[in-house]
Amino acid sequence: MKARGKGVNPEFRPKAYFGPQKLEEHLLSNVPGGVVRNRMREMISAGQEKEARELIDEVVNDGGEIATYLESIHPMFMGGNYLPEREHGEVEIGRITIESTTYDVTSVYAGRSNGKIRIRVVDEYDGGTLVSHPEIETEKPLTMGEFADFFLGVWPFIDVVMMNAEGDLDGGLDFFWAESSFYPDFDMFLRQRVIEAYAKAYD
Repeated sequence: MKARGKGVNPEFRPKAYFGPQKLEEHLLSNVPGGVVRNRMREMISAGQEKEARELIDEVVNDGGEIATYLESIHPMFMGGNYLPEREHGEVEIGRITIESTTYDVTSVYAGRSNGKIRIRVVDEYDGGTLVSHPEIETEKPLTMGEFADFFLGVWPFIDVVMMNAEGDLDGGLDFFWAESSFYPDFDMFLRQRVIEAYAKAYD
């Protein structure tokens, strides 16, 4: 079971979405596949930066051949590969991967629009899993609580988890992982939300 989140700050607000990033995070953000990206992050954490960078470069510049090959091995490698492309200047500010058969990924992009920040939620089904208007504009980066409320209001994350792990909190917590270069505690924050939802539903 993945760790349960405690003590995260929902009022945390990143200084900006646009600007210099750590090289590793910048490179990883260009890898669409959820499982592949997670494995490369593990390699970097284990001190295999050079090997990870070489693999990232190969995946990003091979025209999709590696992704197609991996998908032929197991459908879990499909996750993330069918997200819409980011528009010019957009960055990914967060994503959630669920451990469905195809490890589906739902993501949030941010870009500039008329002096404001345009934030949009995207899925791999041309918006088919989204339940409300997927875009907002804001003057400044959202707090983590605001970001989570918007994301989960557009894509019914809690319902998806509870539907796939009905009555099983540990199974629900193992069913997903979340990541964000801008909200380091995003995964832990969502685990709090899941725990609270199960407590409410099953007393």
